[in-house]
Amino acid sequence: MIQDIYVIDDKGELVKILNNLFNDMPKYRFINVRAEELELALKNIPSLIIIDEDNTNVDIVQICNTIRKDDNNSITPVAVVSSIFNKKHRIEVLQTSVQYYIKKPIDKQYLYYTVKNIIDLLYTNRRISPLTGLPGNVQIQAEMKKRLLHQQIFAILYLDLDNFKAYNDVYGFSSGDEIIKFTAKVISKYIHNIEKSDNFVGHIGGDDFVAIVSKTDYDKICQEIIIEFDRGVENFYSKKDVAKGFIETENRRGIIEQFPLTTISIAVVEVDPIIFKSPLEIGEVGAQVKHKAKSIMGSAYVINKRKSQDGS
Repeated sequence: MIQDIYVIDDKGELVKILNNLFNDMPKYRFINVRAEELELALKNIPSLIIIDEDNTNVDIVQICNTIRKDDNNSITPVAVVSSIFNKKHRIEVLQTSVQYYIKKPIDKQYLYYTVKNIIDLLYTNRRISPLTGLPGNVQIQAEMKKRLLHQQIFAILYLDLDNFKAYNDVYGFSSGDEIIKFTAKVISKYIHNIEKSDNFVGHIGGDDFVAIVSKTDYDKICQEIIIEFDRGVENFYSKKDVAKGFIETENRRGIIEQFPLTTISIAVVEVDPIIFKSPLEIGEVGAQVKHKAKSIMGSAYVINKRKSQDGS
C-alpha cells in the first residue's frame, strides 16, 4: 500500500531530501505543496504531513490548527522541521498536537527513521478498531496462539448483536455506531472486572466481538453483560419503539416486517490445548455454539464445555 506523505514547503527543498532518502522504497510517496495549498493535502487525507517551518509564509501554529480542525485529519500525524530552537515556540507548536519537532540542520538518518517509524506505527494502529479502540483480528489471533503455545486452559467468548441490521436501516449507521461503542464498553467492563486477570477483549468488526478469559465463572460474566446490555440498549431507541418492543422495516425480500429490539448473543467455548490445536479449530466450534445462542429469542448465551480425554 502506497503511503502518501504531504510536505508543506514553499521552496520544495525538503521533499528532495526525502525522495533521496527513500529512493529505494516506492511505497513512500512524497508530495510537495505550498502552505496556501494546504487544503489539497487535507482533501487527500495523507498518512503523514511534514511542515518545513523555515520555508512557509503562513504561521506554523495556524497551519497546525487548521489540520487539527479538519474532521478527516484530526488524527493525521504531523511533523515540523524548523531551525527555531526557542523552547517557548517549540512548546506552542507541540500544543497543537504536533507529534514531532525536528530541529535543523537536518540529520538525514534521524529524519529517515522518524518518518519510517511514524508510518510503521500507523500500520500497527490500523490493527486497532478506530470505532471502539479495541484490538482487531491480528491481535485476537496472536492472543489465541500465545495461550495455546503456553498450554493454557481458557475460554473464548464470541459476542454479536441480533436484529442490528434492522436497527441500522431505521436509525442510520451513525446511531448504529453508538450501539457498537456502547456494546464494547459493556463487554470490556465485565471482562476486565476480574482483579489481576489477563483477560482480553477484541473487536472483529461490525457488531462482532471476541473476549478471551482465564478460567472463571463464565455464567456470571455472560449474565452481567446481558443484563447491562438489555437495560442500556433501550436508550438508543425512541420511547415509542421501546413501548412497542419492535421496529418496522423492509426485510431482505422487500417486505415490511417487525423486528425485535437489538439483543446480544454470546457463545462461549472452553479451550483445552490438548483438544484444540489452532485458532481455526476454536473458531469452527465457536460458529456452531454461536448458531445455538442466536437461535434463542432475546439476549442469550450458550457455553460449550470442554471435555476431558476420556469424554467426560
